Amino acid sequence: MSVTGGAGRPGLEKTPTGIHGLDEITGGGLPKGRPTLVCGAAGCGKTLLAMEFLVRGATEFGEPGVFFAFEETAGELAQNVRSLGFDLDALAAQNRVSLEHIRVERTEIEEAGDFDLEGLFIRLGLAIDTVRAKRVVLDTLETLFGGFDNQAILRSELRRLFRWLKDRGVTAVITAERGDGSLTRQGLEEYVSDCVILLDHRVTDQVSTRRLRVVKYRGTAHGTNEYPFLIDESGFSVLPLTSLGLDHPASTERVSTGIPRLDAMLGSGVFRGTSVLLSGTAGTGKSSIAAHLADAACRRGERCLYYSFEESPAQILRNMRSIGLDLGPWVATKQLRFITTRPTLFGLEMHLAAMHKHVREFDPALVVIDPISNFATAGTAGEANAMLLRLVDFLKARGTTAVFVSLTSGGGTLEATEQQISSLIDTWILLRDIELGGERNRGLYVLKSRGTAHSNQIREFVLTDLGVELRDVYVGPEGVLTGSMRAAQEAREQAAAEERKQAIATRRREVERRRAAVEAQIATLRAGFVTDEAELEHLIAAEEAADRQLRDDRAAMARNRRADANEPEPTAPGRPGGAA
Repeated sequence: MSVTGGAGRPGLEKTPTGIHGLDEITGGGLPKGRPTLVCGAAGCGKTLLAMEFLVRGATEFGEPGVFFAFEETAGELAQNVRSLGFDLDALAAQNRVSLEHIRVERTEIEEAGDFDLEGLFIRLGLAIDTVRAKRVVLDTLETLFGGFDNQAILRSELRRLFRWLKDRGVTAVITAERGDGSLTRQGLEEYVSDCVILLDHRVTDQVSTRRLRVVKYRGTAHGTNEYPFLIDESGFSVLPLTSLGLDHPASTERVSTGIPRLDAMLGSGVFRGTSVLLSGTAGTGKSSIAAHLADAACRRGERCLYYSFEESPAQILRNMRSIGLDLGPWVATKQLRFITTRPTLFGLEMHLAAMHKHVREFDPALVVIDPISNFATAGTAGEANAMLLRLVDFLKARGTTAVFVSLTSGGGTLEATEQQISSLIDTWILLRDIELGGERNRGLYVLKSRGTAHSNQIREFVLTDLGVELRDVYVGPEGVLTGSMRAAQEAREQAAAEERKQAIATRRREVERRRAAVEAQIATLRAGFVTDEAELEHLIAAEEAADRQLRDDRAAMARNRRADANEPEPTAPGRPGGAA
């Protein structure tokens, strides 16, 4: 494997170790064909790092290796690393790994001017040729040179050993014990090594932390900080802190909190891959809302990793069932995984490294950490802040939605967290107790939600058999009304509404009575009008009849008086007309 330097320049050719994080820190691995010194005090993991370098090379990169042990036998080595999942006996049978034990007795060594390592070179060369080794481990140099006090001989033979390994073209890892005031007991190995890695296992306030630092690396740039690392059933895992940056993507997809009315307050939920902070005093319902988020993720078919630093999984499952959340099926289908430890189990850096490992292995869409305030017991406030900063960046870089639960002390300011991480959070939901009318009731509001036009209301919520339920907002002279004062306000509003309904009904009946009276009056007037109209018609008809009779009488009188000579005389009935 070859790497390039800055601006495309060719760099030092490197051999990947296969150890997660270490290759990132070293920019690709250890210098190929050159020796690397791994030093540290007893119990810091030197032998395990060297062994994993050898095994990963044989199993993952097709590079056989030779392990030369000066203290432990081949059987002891195989037994010690079996707990890490390394089967050295099988690899030895496949001729991919050779385990060599060289017993060095100080009483059998006579220091002389002509002392050299020729016998070791012969043994090394034979083992390398047998398996065609590309990787070599020497563990440890102190045992080999512990019987000699002549610094000139030590320096000469060390240089000769390192030159011999370079000439053979093998990538070598050499372990050494740390000395007083120097990296090694002899104080010489670090000067002739091309790469020096220092392992440290320190204890602060009764909490242990393992750290790794690349002291020097000739010919290439490398991470120079101290990095926490884990040794567990999967081997070495190093956390490369300085690789974290602000180049992570920003998703526009929204995910539900599992509480519909809270989603509405947040503008249809929170953005995927963002960080959510639930803060408040004890008993305000932080864990219940966090459980809703976990349940919602599982319902979407996603995985959720739930860190609990105060309660056991069984206790969490029992408590959530009391509000209608049954998380048990998600645990059974392995969509939900609980990790419960005490914060003081190990240091903050170890917690961070463990979380990185868990997230990489489980690959969750949502991570809940309940509560982050307990980290203050495992370190200082500054250390907790730095640890959470790196955790937030790590989860954002993976596009993982993170939910942080923070316990706020009763005497402190609610709009602040003891870890001072509020500026790192994208959505901050503050939960609080509202004291009115001699009661303490729960309320929440969205303090901030980046990229979202969120609600500015303080909402009361209750824990019911169906989960968290947000109530309507009631505001009175003293502010938001909750509990019995809210119930009293609702009763007053209901009574007022009933009074208004009764008043409307009474008014409606009065109007109906008036309508009936008016309609009856109209009917009476209409009947009188009809009578008057009939009388008028009768008078008109009588008048017309009298008028006709008058005309007829006048006509008859005129005829009798022969008032009109031209008018013929009427013929008598039954008589023919003619002269009389």
